[in-house]
Amino acid sequence: MAPVKLTWDRLVRYVSATDDQIRYGEPILEPTEVENIAQLATEGKLKVKVLEGTDPISVERTDRVDTVKTLLGPIEPKNTPIFRCIGLNYKSHILEASRYLPPYPTTFTKPSHSAADHGEDIPIPAFAIKKLDYEGELALVIGKDCKNVKEEDALDFVAGYTATNDVSARDWQRDPELAGPVPQWTFGKSLDKFAPLGPVLVAAHVLGAANTLSLKTFVNDELRQQGNTSDLCFGVRQIIAFLSKGTTLQKGTVIMTGTPGGVGLFMKPPNFIKHGDTVSVWVEKIGKLTNRYVAVDE
Repeated sequence: MAPVKLTWDRLVRYVSATDDQIRYGEPILEPTEVENIAQLATEGKLKVKVLEGTDPISVERTDRVDTVKTLLGPIEPKNTPIFRCIGLNYKSHILEASRYLPPYPTTFTKPSHSAADHGEDIPIPAFAIKKLDYEGELALVIGKDCKNVKEEDALDFVAGYTATNDVSARDWQRDPELAGPVPQWTFGKSLDKFAPLGPVLVAAHVLGAANTLSLKTFVNDELRQQGNTSDLCFGVRQIIAFLSKGTTLQKGTVIMTGTPGGVGLFMKPPNFIKHGDTVSVWVEKIGKLTNRYVAVDE
């Protein structure tokens, strides 16, 4: 099976400083700048080669150079059919949750409208703000439809990787008076914009299996999570093989691979996201995704 064909190594979605139009582009970077895309954009120093097309996977490279006014997220709701998510996948997170290592991946979903941009304020309804938590993660995007994929072929279906935050209302996930007698994950993780993505999509032909990447999560610049994708129970190949068993993974599907230890729920005492907090998720060779969390009226 031939890998997904892409015309870019790194892709951003942005507002142009030239005409305020939203476009795709490939950042023009020095080798030392690959993790600083968000900072360069903030400083007005990020230039790109324009990519023409209607979705990140099928865009074509051009020779036009543009300047980024505002950096967005690489994936918007119309370009992803669903989020397929893996829970309790880092050994450190499994141990802090007092669970045993699972024989198969634990899965849940988020709808497409959970997608949000880098730099965007994430609206939190009043019913979800009490125990709001962060989960810094590596995400991948499926580049073409697939089903019953073998592990050895799995990377052929990956378009690229980005950073994400699996925003979670823990009370709606775990508290019996809200979630019921059995903990359930989907509702408390599936509100609009509960999956910000960014700042860039890095092609699979650049990162391969993405199995040795450092990851850190910060809340208001305080380090809360620190891990490495080498700690995953199930790596990218295994996740794709499992999720595609008897099930079609559609082009544009975002797969969230799990979070390391250090979530607010298991701090002593628990330490949740509050109105006005800023959460940043940094992934090695990808960069830093940053969003502010804002309580809103229902």
